[in-house]
Formats: sequence, structure tokens, C-alpha cells
Amino acid sequence: MLYFMLHRIYSELFFPQLQQQHDEVAPGLFEAPCRQLAAVLGSFSPIPGLPTAAPGRSPRCLRGGQSPRGAGCEKGRAQGERGPMSAEEGGASPRRQPMGGGLAGRGEGRGAGRAQAGPEPEPRSRLKMEAPGPAPAPRRFTWEEIAQRSARGPPPQERWLVIDRKVYDISRFHRRHPGGSRVISHYAGQDATDPFIAFHPDKALVRKYMSPLLIGELAPDQPSFEPSKNKKLVEDFRELRAAVEKMGLLKPNRTFFMLHLCHILLLDVAAWLTIWYFGSSTVPFLISAVLLGTVQAQAGWLQHDFGHLSVFSESRWNHLVHKFVIGHLKGAPASWWNHLHFQHHAKPNCFRKDPDVNMHPLFFALGKTLSVELGVQKKKFMPYNHQHKYFFIIGPPALVPLYFQWYIFYFVVQRKQWVDLAWMLTFYIRFFLTYLPLLGVKGILGLHLLVRFIESNWFVWVTQMNHIPMHIDYDKNVDWFSTQLQATCNVHQSLFNDWFSGHLNFQIEHHLFPTMPRHNYWKVAPLVKSLCAKHGIEYHCKPLLTAFADIVHSLKDSGELWLDAYLHK
Repeated sequence: MLYFMLHRIYSELFFPQLQQQHDEVAPGLFEAPCRQLAAVLGSFSPIPGLPTAAPGRSPRCLRGGQSPRGAGCEKGRAQGERGPMSAEEGGASPRRQPMGGGLAGRGEGRGAGRAQAGPEPEPRSRLKMEAPGPAPAPRRFTWEEIAQRSARGPPPQERWLVIDRKVYDISRFHRRHPGGSRVISHYAGQDATDPFIAFHPDKALVRKYMSPLLIGELAPDQPSFEPSKNKKLVEDFRELRAAVEKMGLLKPNRTFFMLHLCHILLLDVAAWLTIWYFGSSTVPFLISAVLLGTVQAQAGWLQHDFGHLSVFSESRWNHLVHKFVIGHLKGAPASWWNHLHFQHHAKPNCFRKDPDVNMHPLFFALGKTLSVELGVQKKKFMPYNHQHKYFFIIGPPALVPLYFQWYIFYFVVQRKQWVDLAWMLTFYIRFFLTYLPLLGVKGILGLHLLVRFIESNWFVWVTQMNHIPMHIDYDKNVDWFSTQLQATCNVHQSLFNDWFSGHLNFQIEHHLFPTMPRHNYWKVAPLVKSLCAKHGIEYHCKPLLTAFADIVHSLKDSGELWLDAYLHK
């Protein structure tokens, strides 16, 4: 009870509005106990700085507020003016004071109260709640301040980025980013508006999770993106992006993808039927290997579609089918693909940010600028002037069977991706259960190795023809459109080229609009060409075999540049 009485006195002194609400709910609940405690406290010397009550007045009466119990306080005032009332006078002892009072007692007490405690404040019913003050203004930043938060330099390595003029602190969040820590960190200290729009189909949902990361916005005198970027080009591309959305080019035709999945499954069944019906002799064995290699290549292009969230409107369905295609049909982890591929799209051909060019400088010298830099530094990990020759040995034939095949298991175990590991195991269980009775242990191991060899050649030639011959350098933080155009090129359209490359012959359009369904690339290509022509940017497009040859020519040129710098600079 002592706790409630103290709480009552404290709330009446400092939070009268809240106490009024309480009075209306439970009138008179602690009136008598509060007066009893006030009478006791009144015998002590007052504390400096706190209002004091006249004799017989409870602290509540200091405000002179009106309430359903106000008469009790007024009677206390009157009693304090005349002295303690006796039982014969109709009063009560301080320990048994009544809760009500008459008009006479109220008026008499009012005069005494003024004489001892000063002017009577306004009744509580006339008090007005003070309006809340204005919300604090958001913090304003300059591009110079933001550029300093790029996770470089000594700790603490802050990471800030800008989206639609809003500044977000991702210093802690980047490790929990669903797309991976590195892909979002690659834009630390930069404007990330265009990649944010490109990678996230459901932007409204994502923005809800971004709210806790918001720390301010750009100052009014600051442009919406870095001053070094081409303002007109950025604005024109954003207009193109809006037009693409309005035209419905980001909407998928699910029948297209389902038919593509069916043709992969039919090829898989045909490969098994070939050996089951014709036996395990050389010709049926090779035919089955080619069919299975085709299955792996085409499943690779299909999982690419699901990984980019290009098939279903809901991300969770894309993720689920992605795990089935890449895990059960290919035996690879979805998390590994996401970790590498999104970085590649965020900063293509940017050394130290795009993992696809991490073969520099350990195996190859890539790009004119980096090759010369390597030669000037007198670094020689390989005979780079011969790299266009040994590319045929350690490149297309070896990447999947000798590297990817084993590294993916290390990746899922090291990162504890147990769900991906389970999907991968279903591929190997199915493969061994269906082919082991037909081929035996040696035959099935040979078939698996041959299939990976075919898949590796197919994969490397198609994916590298669009990037190795293009500009490779450090990240220069140029606009999104220029970043993608200088790192990618196209291959002529045809039914075979579209099927063979999984529509990645439209690499430019794919990089500009990563979530666009591949069957719409040819529709947006004329618009992209028009924008390139307007701004004097070269739109590279070439025949398929020429694109293959350019890989070798590019490696030869960069190797010669390295050798010249190594010997003479």
C-alpha cells in the first residue's frame, strides 16, 4: 500500500494529465490513503525546490484541480484553516477523513488556500495539452562524407550507401543481407539506386526492412548521385527502365520456362534409355554422355533464370525451384551460385569485386590496364605471354571437373549450408542408382567425368565470350548503364544461338535488367541500342564463332602487354 500511495503522490505532482485519466477510471481508489501519508509527510521539513502543502492539504490540492473527489481536498483546506475538527463538529480524525464535502466547506477552504499557497491555478478541465514539438530534422550529408564510408581504411570500417537520396548505414546489416555480404558492400560509399531497383522485384517489401538502417539523406545542395556520373545518361536510363516496366517486359511467360524444364527432363530420360536399350558399348555410352552434358548445360541456364527471380512473382517460389534445378538436376548449391553471381552482376569485370575475374593474376593476366600494371610490378605467376595457349588446357576443359566439382562441397560445409547439401546429395543418389546397375562403378565414374567435361567446355565458352574481350579494370564508380555496357557484349540472335547460350547472347540486356525474363531480351534490345546511339556508347554485337575467337585474341593481347611492361618498364 505504501508503494501505491507514493506512486499516487508522484504522479499527481508531475503527471497531472495522466492522473486525470486514472481518476476517471477509478475515482477515489487511493484518496484516503494518500491523505493519510500526506499528513505524516507534512510533519517533516520541506525539500528545497518542491512545492509544499498547507497544513491539512494533500499534495494533490496544490494544483487546486477539480475532480470527482475535489471536495475532499477542499474540506482538508478548510480544516487546516480552522484547526482539527472534533467529532462533535462533524469532522473526523485525519486517519478517517470523509471523501466528500459540502459547498460551504469548499468555499471556505478556497479562500484559505489562496492565502497560504498563492493564486489558484486553472481547473484541470481548462488545462490544455501542450502540442508535441516538431519532429527532429533528418541528418544531411554530402557525397564527400558518404564516399569516406566505403569500408576502406582502419577500423571502424563504416559502410554507407545511398538509395533515392536516402542514406543508409549497412555497417552491421551487410553480414545479414540475403543477397550476400559482398554484393551490397561493393556499393559502400556510392549511390546504389540503380542496382537496388535492378535486383529487387518487390521493392516495397524490401524498403520496410531498410527503415532501421536509415540515418539521413543527402543535403539539398547535393545531386541525387555522384557529381562524377553522367547526369543525362542516368536520367535517360531511368526513363528507359520506367518504360520497360510499363510495357510489361518484366513479366514472365511461365509456359516458356515450364516447356524448357520439360525438354531438360526428356533429355535426361533419353540418356538413360539409350544405355538401357542399346547397352553400354562405346557409341551408346558417348551418345548418353552428350545428352547428359546437354542436360547439365541447359539446366545451368534454367537455374540462372530462377536464381535471378525471373520466373515467379513471389521470390520464395523462385528460390524453391532454383534449389531443385541447381541442386537436384545439377548437383550444385544455390547459395554458392548466389554468392558469386550477384557480385558479378553488381560490378562486372571490376577487379577485386567481380569473382569471375579472380583468375587474374594467379592464372591469367586480364585486361589491358591490369596486365600492364602486373608487368610494371614485375610479377609473374604464369608465363602470361602464352596464356592464349594454355587457356585450352586449364580453361574450358578443367574448370568444372577439376575445380567447381570439388570446391562446391567445401563451400557448403564451410558455410553450413545443409539444405543445399541435401539437395546436392539427391542428384548423386539419383545418378548412381539409375546408372550403377547398367555401367558398374568404373563405367559410372567415367560417365560422370565425361559429362562434367562436356558441361565445362560449354559453360566456359558461352560465359566468357561476353566478358573477357571487354574492358577489365578496378571499380571506377561510373553509372549503372556505362558499367554494364563496357563489360559486356552480345552475340547475334538466332534460334540456335538463343538455345545454345540460354539467351545469354543478349548479355547487355540481361545485365541492364537482371530480373527480366529471357524471352523478352530481344524486345528491349532496340531501345537499348537507341540509348547507346544517343550517348555515343558502342553497342557490341558479333557472330558466335567470332565471339569465341575474341576470347583467345584478348588473352594474347593482354599477355603481350604484360611481357612488354615486364621487360621494358
